[in-house]
Amino acid sequence: VPSPTVPTPAAAAVGTVGYGTYGVLNGPSVKRVTVPLAKLPRAAHGFRIAVVSDIHLGPVLGRGFAQKVVDTVNSTQPDLIAVVGDLVDGSVKDLGPAAAPLAGLRARHGAYFVTGNHEYFSGAEQWVAEVRRLGLIPLENARTELPHFDLAGVNDVAGEDEGQGPDYAKALGDRDRARACVLLAHQPVMIHDAVDHGVDLQLSGHTHGGQLWPGNLIAGAANPTLAGLERYGDTQLYVSRGAGAWGPPTRVGAESDITVIELASRQA
Repeated sequence: VPSPTVPTPAAAAVGTVGYGTYGVLNGPSVKRVTVPLAKLPRAAHGFRIAVVSDIHLGPVLGRGFAQKVVDTVNSTQPDLIAVVGDLVDGSVKDLGPAAAPLAGLRARHGAYFVTGNHEYFSGAEQWVAEVRRLGLIPLENARTELPHFDLAGVNDVAGEDEGQGPDYAKALGDRDRARACVLLAHQPVMIHDAVDHGVDLQLSGHTHGGQLWPGNLIAGAANPTLAGLERYGDTQLYVSRGAGAWGPPTRVGAESDITVIELASRQA
């Protein structure tokens, strides 16, 4: 009787990584999270923000992947879209065509963008101009007052070397603190400044939820929250696992996602 074949650890690893690669190339799944905000008026109860981070367009994840992300986001019919950094790994010259589908993002209150650390390796100023051309609204240490809450965005900390780092005072300094405030900031580590400035909810990415061992251990040590929703005093932080992947287009135990944050009013 032939003995049953036992998969070697190497074969098992290849199978796992193969499955993880298929998961990334197949496009992100949709996660739904309800976040109650104390200062949110009843009229904004149920307001939906589609959070997309870490698309990492490049040689592997190209135009087809960008289109998948856009289709997935649009299928959730969000009120607002937040692209929270690490959109690209390369220049506008090389990746402009790959990013072109982003012009198709649709939300009643628009699509907004903040830089991630990878934008500063890829020509951040050119990319900010390009996403603006595609119809997204870059928030470079700025905020916009939406009907029922303030939406603010800060540049990534990687911009500090070019004198383009985050400026919380500029983005948040003179706002009316009686209004709820949602902050787009690429890295979870920026939460402490958000707390100091009375932000109600920070939306971040950057960690990829760990993506692959041992990256999860490194990311876990470097970031206050690796994935999901956590509270820091009166400020909540939501960290997306990201839509794409950095380096090898593969993820194990940290599936890619687009998150629909549904804001809830305590007055509803």
